[in-house]
Amino acid sequence: MTENVTNIVIAGLGGQGVLKASDILSEVVFHAGFDVKKSELHGMSQRGGSVSSEVRFGEKVLSPMVPAGEADYLVVLATDQVENNRQVLRNEGVLITPDDIDDGKLPNKRSVNVALLGVLSRHLDLKEEDWLKAVRDNLPEKLHDVNKQAFALGRETRKKEKEEKKREE
Repeated sequence: MTENVTNIVIAGLGGQGVLKASDILSEVVFHAGFDVKKSELHGMSQRGGSVSSEVRFGEKVLSPMVPAGEADYLVVLATDQVENNRQVLRNEGVLITPDDIDDGKLPNKRSVNVALLGVLSRHLDLKEEDWLKAVRDNLPEKLHDVNKQAFALGRETRKKEKEEKKREE
C-alpha cells in the first residue's frame, strides 16, 4: 500500500457487475471513515467488452486513478481478463479471480461479483456487517438473499485458504 492508500482494481466484462462491485466497495470504505475515490473505464461494456473500475481509499486520496503496477488488489470477474489487467497489480499484490470460489455453490451465477467481494473482504480490515449493508443498499430487495449467500461463500473460501496455509507451515 502506497502512503496509507489502498488501491483496488475490479475488472471484467460488460454485464458482470464490475461497476456494481466497485459501488459496494466504495460505500463500505466510505462508511468506515476513509477518503475514497473511484474511477471507471466502460470500454465496450454494452457489448460484453472489457470494463474496469479503480477504487482508492485511505486517510487522504488525491486521485481516483491507480498508477500502473500499484494495485494492492486486482479482482477479476472473468478469467480471460486476468492478462489484460495484470499490469496494474504490484509485485506483492493479491489477484482474486473466479477460480477462488466454487461457482457450483453459488446460488446465482450472476452473483460472482459479490462472492469475489467476499474473498476481498477477508483481506481488508472492514466490518462484515458493513459489507452486507452495502450489498443490501446497492441491490434490489429480491436479490438480497442470494447475494448474502454469495458473499458468505467468498468469505468462507478465503477463510479456508488461510487455514490451509497455516497447516502447511
